[in-house]
Parts: sequence; C-alpha cells; structure tokens
Amino acid sequence: MRSFNFFGRLCTAFHDYPSLSKIIVVSTLSSGSLIAYSEANTNNRNRGRVAHADAVASKKKKVVVLGTGWAAMTFLKNLNNCIYEVEVVSPRNFFLFTPLLPSVTCGKVEARSIVEPIRNIIRKKNIDVRYREAECTKIDPANNKIYCRATANTNSKRQEEFAINYDYLIIAVGAQVNTFNTPGVEGNCHFLKEIDDAQKIRRNVIDAFEKASLPNLTEEERKKILHFVVVGGGPTGVEFVAELHDFVNEDVVKLYPMVQNFVKITVLEATDHILNMFDKRITKFAEHKFGRDNIEVKLGSMVTKVTENEICTKAKGSDKTTSMPYGMVLWSTGIGPRPIVKDFMKQIGQGNRRALATDEWLRVEGVGNVYALGDCATINQRKVMEDITEIFKKADADNSGTLTLKEFQDISNDICERYPQMQLYLKSKPVRNIFGRPSQVKGKASKESIELRIEEFKSALSEVDTQLKNLPATAQVANQQGAYLAKCFNRMEECEINPEGPTRIGGTSRHRFRPFRYRHLGQFAPLGGEQTAAQLPGDWVSIGHSSQWLWYSIYASKQVSWRTRALVVSDWIRQFIFGRDTSGDTGLRADQDRVAKSRETPTKTLNN
Repeated sequence: MRSFNFFGRLCTAFHDYPSLSKIIVVSTLSSGSLIAYSEANTNNRNRGRVAHADAVASKKKKVVVLGTGWAAMTFLKNLNNCIYEVEVVSPRNFFLFTPLLPSVTCGKVEARSIVEPIRNIIRKKNIDVRYREAECTKIDPANNKIYCRATANTNSKRQEEFAINYDYLIIAVGAQVNTFNTPGVEGNCHFLKEIDDAQKIRRNVIDAFEKASLPNLTEEERKKILHFVVVGGGPTGVEFVAELHDFVNEDVVKLYPMVQNFVKITVLEATDHILNMFDKRITKFAEHKFGRDNIEVKLGSMVTKVTENEICTKAKGSDKTTSMPYGMVLWSTGIGPRPIVKDFMKQIGQGNRRALATDEWLRVEGVGNVYALGDCATINQRKVMEDITEIFKKADADNSGTLTLKEFQDISNDICERYPQMQLYLKSKPVRNIFGRPSQVKGKASKESIELRIEEFKSALSEVDTQLKNLPATAQVANQQGAYLAKCFNRMEECEINPEGPTRIGGTSRHRFRPFRYRHLGQFAPLGGEQTAAQLPGDWVSIGHSSQWLWYSIYASKQVSWRTRALVVSDWIRQFIFGRDTSGDTGLRADQDRVAKSRETPTKTLNN
C-alpha cells in the first residue's frame, strides 16, 4: 500500500509542477552518462593493465625445466629473478628424497613421508612458475621447442599432445637403470629408482614371508622363496641388504618364527670389493660385518642371465657358468640415459656417449641455450695440456721464453680456479718440486731457482690431467648443480655480452660466473644394526652408532620441507617403539595404479 501511495503522489507532483519532471529526466540521463563513463574508464584501465602485463610477459625469458628431481627442485627453490617465466614439465608431480628409498622397502619409513608435491614448492615462489604433468617426447633445439604428451587421462588427443617454446632449456630428467643388455633382467628383476619401485619391493618382501609360511611346502621351496639376491655392491644395494637384514632379525623373528631360519641374502659384485667408492677401511669393515651377519658376498661374480627361477653367474676370469634359485632379485649395478636423452644426443652428435656432455658452466656442448644437470649429464672439464702453451705465455710476464717459480706462483690461483685438477696435482706434488730444488752454494740455498722452457714445463705437468675424474651420480652433485645454475640465472642480466662464455687464462675479459666446482661434503653407508660408515672431508672416517645418529640428523635436516622432516622423524620414532610396518601396502598404491591405467603406453618416470 505504501508503494502505491508513493507513486500516486509522484504522478500528482508531475501534473502540478511540469518543470519537476524535466529536472528528473535530465538528472536521470546525466547519471546514466556518468555511470557509462565510469564503466568505460574502468574498462580502459583494465585494458591498459592487461596490455602492460602482456608487454612485461613478452620481455620475460622462457625457461623450461624437465624433471622434478634433485637438480630441478634445487634450481627452482633458488631461482628468484623475476625476468624469467618458468615452466616445469614432468610426469612425476612430486619431489622424491631418493636417499631414503631403501628405508621404504622394509617399512622403516613410509613412502608418503619422503615425497613433496612440486606445487607446494613452486607456490611459495614470487616468480612466474607453472607446472605441467606431462612427459617430454622430443627436444627440437633448432626451433627452441619441446614436444610433450600429457600423462593424465584425457578424452581429446589434442589435449594430450602439445608443444612448448623456450629461450632456455634445463634438462634434469635423471637416468634409468642400466641392465647392460643382460637377458632376463627387465622381466625378472626389481629396480630401486622410484617410489613405486620401493613400494613393489616392499610388497614382494612381505608376500615372500607370507607365501613361505603356507603349509605343504618343502624346505627347499621355502629356501628358494626366501632367497633374496642383490646384484651390485654399491651404496644402494648395500643399504637395502642392511635394511632387509635388520627387518629379518628384529621383526621377522616375532612375526614369522617358523620361517626365519630359511632366509638367505646374497650380494653379487662384479669387482673385487663392495663400496668401491668408499675408503678401504669402510670397504673392509662392511665385508667383515656382512660375513658375521651370515650375508653371503660373492666378489668378482658377473651375472650372465636371469630366468624366472634362477640367476646365472660367471666368476671373474672363468668361463664356467653357475646358477642358483632365488625368490627375489634387486638389480642395482649402474645407470644409463633415458630414451629422450638418447634421442637428443643423436641430434647434437653425442650419440656414442653414456650421458650428455656439458661444459663447466653446465651448458650442453654444441647447444648454447640448453643446460643439463644431475645424472643425465657429465661435465667435460678442460684439460691443462690443451691450454699449456697459453698458460705458459700468460705466466711468462717478462717474455723471456722461460718460466720461474715466482712467475708461476703469481698466476697459480687463476690456473687452479680454471683447472681444478691442477689444485689436486699440486697437493701431491708441490710447486717447488716441479721447478726443482734450489742449488746449494757453500751449504746455503741460493736465491736463484730453476727456469723452465716450454718443453720442460709441458713435461713437468704431463700427468696433471690424470687427476680428472667424473663426478659421481649422486643427489649431492645434482643438488649443488641446481643451486649453482640458479645463481647464474639470477645474475644473468648483469652480463650484457656473452654472459655464459668460458674463462680463458690471459683473455681480455673474464667470465662473471666461475665454473661449476663440486664440493664433496661426505657420504654415508648404513650397514645395519644401527651402525653406519661415514666418510667426511679431510679423510675422516667414522664407523659405528655415533655415525648412525649423524646420519639421522643430516638426512632429517636435508628434507625439502618441514612437513617431510616431521614425517620422517616420526617414522623413525615409530619404528624404534613399534617396529617396522609389515602391512606391505600404503596409500600410494591406489594412486599409482590409477595413473598407470590412465596411460595408453607404459612410460618411465623422469627424475633428477
């Protein structure tokens, strides 16, 4: 009723005062114009912002990162320059703490405790980073483009395959297990490179004890089922053996008392010792400890074939082949390039190599805007003898044609920075020994030192390049490479001309970034029984329970987030109190089965 009264009075006012209606009409039109003007102005501002954003985006350099392993994760965490637009491509949408994979195989650590979603890492960045769950199928360096296939289940083929352009490409896809073309390995052996590998081993270990506990089995059948063979005596194989031995002696004795005496663990190593990359004291202790623990270690034993029920071996220096029955085989002998890396190596003329060759700034040789990190690459360090003439000319400050001790010492720091093998060589052979001892005059050393000509200088340093060694395929190396490359990219705009060009002794300009130098921080080898061998810098070796606690503290601190750090520590505490989890299954199994079924063809996961 009130609304009708209001409109009635309004109509009467219009009738009595015609000028009032004109004022209202004009006001209405004016207000409408103001509203329209305001909306148009807002739209113009929005268009301006979008145009500005597009202009800024067009100036950004596109960086594409392949992989979500150690090298890629460290690069992403340390990159903080806003001039880049980063796109991460990998079928694995999480980072995996690979050093703890052996602990997952026997239930000491849960699988989800050592994985961190890659989106949790990149969402904290203040730069433009995107992630694509896809597999790179081809690299086209000529057109700065990669071709990808989505790993998620999609109904449209157009959505599954796509291409990405790049200004810089960083290849950090890791490596796959090298079977050395041994017959039967692919179909009958387990590997330990990914989280699903650890999950599968864990299930098979538990299933083996459950199967051996069934009635109506002979002793020979039980021995066969519970015979675990590890091929390869490196850190991964040795740590798995230690974890399995502890599981048998600490948990199996309680849960499977009827079959514990049938368990046998065998290590097959083709070389003369296990843990060859460690100090001899550690190698000797590990072999003696395994002997005391009734773990059979067969040295100089090469695997020739693996069948469904037997593994065939041949002793070093002998043509006689022997076979033994087994229940499960873990193959842990080495790594090789992934298919995508093999194809790329053929394109750039590196088809006969085992890994991508890079220079000391981690650039792939022959391709200026492509970098390779981690297990998929190896660094070709510059040799001293290749530049020996240039080094001599630079050191010969007075152009006398000879080189004195003082002249060499004046540039020794530059030489050691450019050629790290020189620094190692000078530790074993001091500079004075290279130039000879000063002559003796009446019982006193003269102030004159021997001067070397170019040929004598070459002869004195002829063995310096023997100090060159390839970097080990470890998480520590990949981690340092990722951090180094991120620092270079953060400062890239500071270098206007050839920012990634090489340093030359005696050149007119110096590289703004020093070459990558690996700093070894030590290594661990858990040997079971809460004993770990530690080899730290300075030739310091420790073996025992104290090293085990050092291993716990360092591995906990190296976790990528506080979430995984808390989960791993809680798993260790749970294992101390309640023992290992023997369920043989985790929540990751359903997720992995779902992903595997969604793929049209089986693919290998790309890691560091």
